[in-house]
Amino acid sequence: MKVFNGKQAANDYMSTHTLAFSTPELTLMRFSFWLGDMVRDPTAKEQSIPRLYTYVEEKDFAPVEIIDDDVYVPSGAVLRSGMYGSANSASSGEEQFCSDCGVKNSPYAKFCRECGVNIT
Repeated sequence: MKVFNGKQAANDYMSTHTLAFSTPELTLMRFSFWLGDMVRDPTAKEQSIPRLYTYVEEKDFAPVEIIDDDVYVPSGAVLRSGMYGSANSASSGEEQFCSDCGVKNSPYAKFCRECGVNIT
């Protein structure tokens, strides 16, 4: 995958240009024109390319796991921590049961600790 290395381009530009009396808008406009300047291609000396292409690098990224926000998958972290239920220590003795999976939950729970379904 080819990726634009904007950090390196900005560092190169800022190190060679004085910005003592420039506004941010003027600096950005000059930087964009600087990136668009035609320069000699480093690989093929007889051709000219926009300076922007000299900052495009080949990167190999690992595949990223896509997270589906519509699906709840319990990790079990709440059960393993020993802190599931409510901060209220008073228990009415009436547990709630999940209508989907049938797991017993705290009387103060709003969501099932196993499947995440809204209990209230």
